Amino acid sequence: MLDPRGQETLSGSAQSEIFQLLRDGQPRTRSELATLTGLARSTVAARVDALLRTGLIRSVADAASTGGRPSRQFAFDGTAYGVLGVDIGATHVHIGVSDLEGTLLVDVKESLAVAEGPDVVLAWVIEQGQRLLANLDRPGFLRAVGVGLPGPVEHTTGRPVDPPIMPGWDRFDVPETLTGAFGVPTLVDNDVNVMALGEHNDHWPEVDDLLFIKVSTGIGAGVIAGGRVHRGAMGIAGDIGHVWVPEADEVPCRCGSTGCLEAIAAGPAIAAQLRAGGLDVHGPQDVAAAVNQGDIDAIRAVREAGRIIGRVLTTCVSLINPAVIVLGGAVANAGDHLLAGAREAVYARSTPLASGNLQIVRSRGSDKAAVSGASSMAIQLALSAESVEALVRDVTA
Repeated sequence: MLDPRGQETLSGSAQSEIFQLLRDGQPRTRSELATLTGLARSTVAARVDALLRTGLIRSVADAASTGGRPSRQFAFDGTAYGVLGVDIGATHVHIGVSDLEGTLLVDVKESLAVAEGPDVVLAWVIEQGQRLLANLDRPGFLRAVGVGLPGPVEHTTGRPVDPPIMPGWDRFDVPETLTGAFGVPTLVDNDVNVMALGEHNDHWPEVDDLLFIKVSTGIGAGVIAGGRVHRGAMGIAGDIGHVWVPEADEVPCRCGSTGCLEAIAAGPAIAAQLRAGGLDVHGPQDVAAAVNQGDIDAIRAVREAGRIIGRVLTTCVSLINPAVIVLGGAVANAGDHLLAGAREAVYARSTPLASGNLQIVRSRGSDKAAVSGASSMAIQLALSAESVEALVRDVTA
């Protein structure tokens, strides 16, 4: 289920006000809804009937009788409709169809480089997404699409902006392309924000302040502050991969600068270091494989990368004061070596008040965190007041 804190504020039509109340999953009677909204019981009854026809709520049980006929209770039902979650990584594309409760129904993953360009990658997304939906054989099921991209995204437009590993994607209108293909609205965000959202909703819903750190081809952070994704003024909050670190002072980075964190601690940088020592590795997946096979040099290199990342995270701890830091991505998920290095640095350098209850853990979402987050983003759009009003109008027209 989605975090209830993601609900829209009560506004708009009576249908929306009633529905947003029921989104928390707690069954309520018509009388209780009338009290909470201040609407007449006859108005509530008509609106509840309209929502029942959409399939967004269902009758669940009778309330305890206080004398006379017991009242029916109603609750949110997210199984009638769904969304498409799209995770586009540097070297893979993963899509999944989920219902509005966030349950993944079916998914498919393919090795496909984002460098192939938007025409190739999005054509695969459209073809496979339409196939998954056709196999479900539920006309009208899809309500929204959510997408995570491995680069900076202008959140207001959903367009990637100067993405360093995405040739041909700059300012490409991803939302228009997918909305045109699927006929539903599309939201696009940076992949690390999307992974942070998935990790938070699925595994840490009780935590208001969380950092998700992805260590793979690059290094980035997704910031959950006050229970919501924090994107910053231009949508690039959490871009810690390009923080200057003294260990990388003269090392060139793919961003065009020198001294960036990811220039010495991301997967390709670790692989280059190991190749210089004679190990045949070429990227984050190879580094992870070497670690999992017990290669001592690879283990040492990953642990040292964890220490360097941890020193940057120490600043984040003082600035943001998270309750949880989650490490994910191919390098982070190869054993606990990166985690151990990061913990060593953070706990040694952070103040006791900031680190006393701080948890630093590996991702629990594994390879499905990004699809889950993209789906969560789409679900919020599908269940917004405006979307619910539109669905009620369509069904009752």
